[in-house]
Amino acid sequence: MSSPEQHLPSASSRGAGVPFASAAAAAGTAYVEEAVAYDAVLLAGFGGPEGQDDVIPFLRNVTRGRGIPDERLEEVAHHYRHFGGVSPINAQNRALKAALEAEISRRGLDLPVYWGNRNWAPYLEEAVTDAAAAGDTKLLAVATSAYSSFSSCRQYREDFARVLTGTDLAGTVTIDKVRQFFDHPGFVSVFVEGVREAVAGFLSDGVPADAIHVLFSTHSIPTADAERSGPREGDPEHRDLGEGGAYAAQHEAVAAYVMAEVAASVPGSEGVPWQLVYQSRSGPPTQPWLEPDVCDVIEALPEQGAQAVAIVPLGFVSDHMEVLWDLDTEAMEAAAEAGLKAVRTPTPGVDPAYVSGLVDLVEERLHGTPAADRPHVTDLGPWFDVCRPACCENVRAGFKPAASGVAP
Repeated sequence: MSSPEQHLPSASSRGAGVPFASAAAAAGTAYVEEAVAYDAVLLAGFGGPEGQDDVIPFLRNVTRGRGIPDERLEEVAHHYRHFGGVSPINAQNRALKAALEAEISRRGLDLPVYWGNRNWAPYLEEAVTDAAAAGDTKLLAVATSAYSSFSSCRQYREDFARVLTGTDLAGTVTIDKVRQFFDHPGFVSVFVEGVREAVAGFLSDGVPADAIHVLFSTHSIPTADAERSGPREGDPEHRDLGEGGAYAAQHEAVAAYVMAEVAASVPGSEGVPWQLVYQSRSGPPTQPWLEPDVCDVIEALPEQGAQAVAIVPLGFVSDHMEVLWDLDTEAMEAAAEAGLKAVRTPTPGVDPAYVSGLVDLVEERLHGTPAADRPHVTDLGPWFDVCRPACCENVRAGFKPAASGVAP
């Protein structure tokens, strides 16, 4: 198999250094405000095992290049084995693909949807080669991750580049990507409604507002990765977003918006405490990761006078394994042990508002919607169509060629 570097387009053919891009995105501007006639949508998922025999091979794929022995992988495998070795994520993506197809058809858009995963069948290679075989060579990717970081954005873009070069389609197929949608109303509205119902329910049960705590949970990542998420210093789009970089800032901004919406719509909910927490840490103890851990925070809530907790899976688009195990199992057990009333609010899944929002993002690129006209609910948005140079660097693995962004 050839290397990605051998297939990188020349500097003259990729404008400001955006490899594998459509002509409109190749200019390297942050926002593509030019209509693009895409051939198809590429739904890019993480993937998950669908049986006990798949679990360890799947985890090997997830941790490829890190030299982790199977004995250590088995420590994580028990989460999947608890559910029969089946992750729900593939079924959820099948449902999302069908929902996207239905919404695209309803709007009269002639766009097929191809689905491929990074870590398990159906793989991205299959989706891209199927698209090319059908003559659909100008693809617009929708990744099942809303925020900016290496694992939630850049790693998908590196996989697009790897697939294009590994299939020798780099000169034939282009892949652009919709903007990170953490603050798109279609994504956020599901969390607003979930927190609204949870807080209203606790209040109706007689729990005082200041005894209700809302914990917005997302996947922890290495602190070094978080600091490098978003545009880097020296880039015109750079903003000082604090130690957690764009990753933490985006979550904080969305959580603040959700709580403001709840306070405005649920009588008596003013003053409900909330905070951003993290889960699913997988790195060695010597490596700093974002904190605090959701279960540690829950354990300490009774000392703060808490009687009830709403656990909000803000970093997740569906009820996959990190939600089922880390929140529905471990966090809910922690709440029970602490004597707290507890509710876990819904993820977007295939909620009509979320599905409609994703197709809105596709239409932004089809029509070249000006950035000023794009919906967003925080001051951080709308995020960029073309990722900035050195955005979301992984210092341990080093940079690899990536689609949908300006090369560093």
